Amino acid sequence: MAGENGQTGFGAEKIKTDIVTLSRLITEEQSKHPEATGDFTLLCQALQFSFKSIAYYIRRATLINLTGLAGSSNTTGDDQKKLDVISNDLFIAAMKGSGKCRALVSEEEEDVIYFDEHPNAKYFVACDPIDGSSNLDAGVSVGTIFAISRLTDEIVQSGKRPDVKDLLAPGTELVAAGFTMYGASAQLVITMRGGPVNGFTLDNALGEFILTHPNMKMPKKRGIYSVNEGNSLYWEEKTVNFFNSLKFPPKSVDGKEGKPYSSRYIGSMVADAYRTLLYGGLFAYPADKKSPKGKLRILYECAPMAMIMEQAGGQAVDSNMRRLLEVVPTSIHDRSGIYMGSYEEMEKVIAAHK
Repeated sequence: MAGENGQTGFGAEKIKTDIVTLSRLITEEQSKHPEATGDFTLLCQALQFSFKSIAYYIRRATLINLTGLAGSSNTTGDDQKKLDVISNDLFIAAMKGSGKCRALVSEEEEDVIYFDEHPNAKYFVACDPIDGSSNLDAGVSVGTIFAISRLTDEIVQSGKRPDVKDLLAPGTELVAAGFTMYGASAQLVITMRGGPVNGFTLDNALGEFILTHPNMKMPKKRGIYSVNEGNSLYWEEKTVNFFNSLKFPPKSVDGKEGKPYSSRYIGSMVADAYRTLLYGGLFAYPADKKSPKGKLRILYECAPMAMIMEQAGGQAVDSNMRRLLEVVPTSIHDRSGIYMGSYEEMEKVIAAHK
């Protein structure tokens, strides 16, 4: 029987019939902008196809011998897994096939990939096809991180390849950013400049990303921290002292023991970020003596995650306590330290590092 609120009842079971998919949401957003050409919509359709494909291969990886190393390392020095290579190829093919991407930066490629067959395409995409791939063989959640920028009208109209310096913009210039986490189910989180953060879950039966977490907002505070403490030997003193203050809080005025923070570290940035987004708390990968600039890449890891965190009500800064969205990379694989999470937890980070 047809009912209200897009639900149909059969006995005791309520079946939701008014389903919001990623395609529908993007199309509805496009209709709000009369000047929109549909290019961004087509680019997002290509993106979600690549996410569905990667999710499929990850589910079947052990069955079809896609686990293990591929026998080479990527441009940032990490050993490549077979799925790294396949996911990178899928992503490149999807962006090329969209006809709307002019240039692509991937963690797996040393140089910018230009799609010269589409000289007037408007968009530049940066991605990490599989973040956390060292965890793949253990069945730990991994993910894809992406960032979308719009090229200037001058570059688009010229039809020429954009220079690398034209692609090295701060995160404040991003049009959209997001990540997909491949775990028990594929979860896609996406946000557009100035808009809400929306979470989608891949329904394998329908082959669609369904809106399950609309307008995501982080809790203002939560006693959870996520960091690789195995690197603490190399941290600066302020960083060591800050995390010690979370583990060994001072007694209250009346002499009661303070409650220590819980530690939750998966070792896959996408999984740790998704948990922090849902439950609140703090994620950190500080710069240290081993990696003075930091370990995570600005264009396709730090900037898109910072955009998501900020638009969900949190904050993100680098190891110098600068707002991460304002940091300008000096190369396409430039690195940075990162602290991100709930607003009030980040205020404590900034105060401790002054």
